[in-house]
Amino acid sequence: MISRKKLVTTNEEMLAASRDTAVQSIVVRGALSGLPSFRLAPGQKLAGESDQARLSFAAGSDGLQLSSDNEVTDMRLETSVDKRAIFNDANVDSLGRIRLASVATIGQVQILARDKVRSGHVDVDGLDIIAADARAQTDKPQGFGVYVTQGAFTLWNMQADEKVAISASLKGLSAGRPVAPVLGSGIFVSGAGFKGGRLVVPQLETGAVYSDGKIAPGTPDAITGGVFTVFSAFVDVVRNLGPVVTYGVNDMVLDNWGTVDRWIAQEKLTSYGPSGIGFVNFGVVNELKVSAPIETFGQGARGFNVYDGTVNAADFDRITTHADGAVGIQISQPIGSLVVRRGIETFGATGDSLVKGVVVKLSAIALSVKAGGSARKIEIDGGVVTHGEGIAPVELLGSVGTLCIRGGVKAAA
Repeated sequence: MISRKKLVTTNEEMLAASRDTAVQSIVVRGALSGLPSFRLAPGQKLAGESDQARLSFAAGSDGLQLSSDNEVTDMRLETSVDKRAIFNDANVDSLGRIRLASVATIGQVQILARDKVRSGHVDVDGLDIIAADARAQTDKPQGFGVYVTQGAFTLWNMQADEKVAISASLKGLSAGRPVAPVLGSGIFVSGAGFKGGRLVVPQLETGAVYSDGKIAPGTPDAITGGVFTVFSAFVDVVRNLGPVVTYGVNDMVLDNWGTVDRWIAQEKLTSYGPSGIGFVNFGVVNELKVSAPIETFGQGARGFNVYDGTVNAADFDRITTHADGAVGIQISQPIGSLVVRRGIETFGATGDSLVKGVVVKLSAIALSVKAGGSARKIEIDGGVVTHGEGIAPVELLGSVGTLCIRGGVKAAA
């Protein structure tokens, strides 16, 4: 078999090249439209000749199916927003090494290790999901009383066998636009469950992410996340280099059910919907550093929560909430140290908020350590202020080894 490169300029040439196992490199010139879904053979690479290279798939059709050892570079792929622009064949034994670089899509990018797929590695270096709607995907992780909607980018090891590990290096992922967020979660990485196959990620780096789950008001058992590390995801470093913004009901901004050594957010984290949370932790984070403000606007939308697991060291810039039930910081489990550089301020009173799949009444306390929660040290510069009538700035029902608040503690109403 002779390895060769094939330049394609028509749909017919594209489909013929993808079926020809002797073609290992397919180069697209210009824009092709009305394509049916097609599959790359194992080992095939697909690249654009220039920044004009584009594959547009027929309305209502999924897009490009990967098999194993595939590479897609310098391409734009478009499907209907509720379809998958890139997805994988679950009837191969391994993903091999899949690489996506300088790729833009309209449509979900979904890579699942399920059925026969029991190994593999995924490299992403530049992936912009302009628009996508993942809400119709019926497979959803379940835990802590809620189901999680898949993301515009979804990488999920679904194998129940704990011996199955999928690895990934993920850089330059962005999703949505400020006036047109992706629907569902934004960036979603997961292992199989609290037990089962693992997803091992040395780095997860995101740019700007804008997402809206479009969850119906009053729904207690469904959530999404702008950037969501779900269970059995083991990540060395998460870096959010761009803003992360969520707009809807129960839309977390950053959410962790996995194990993360270092999580660094460099730009603002914003939630506009009810019961959204700036950063919520149910797993383990060793070091968390949020270098820009967290700000929430919806009822019951808290700034930072530790409901399960632990955070060893958390460092925040500033946390502000604007609605009833919107606690600034709530600690329900033992943590290590907590630092806030420029204060905590809340503007709401008491209202409904979603907690572990149950809607409960919360007061917009700025700093709350619940019974069962504790901290070795809490240090806050810039003061702690509440504006809601009768709302205490600080609630300490658990133990705190050292508490230092500079800038005052004030109930403005």
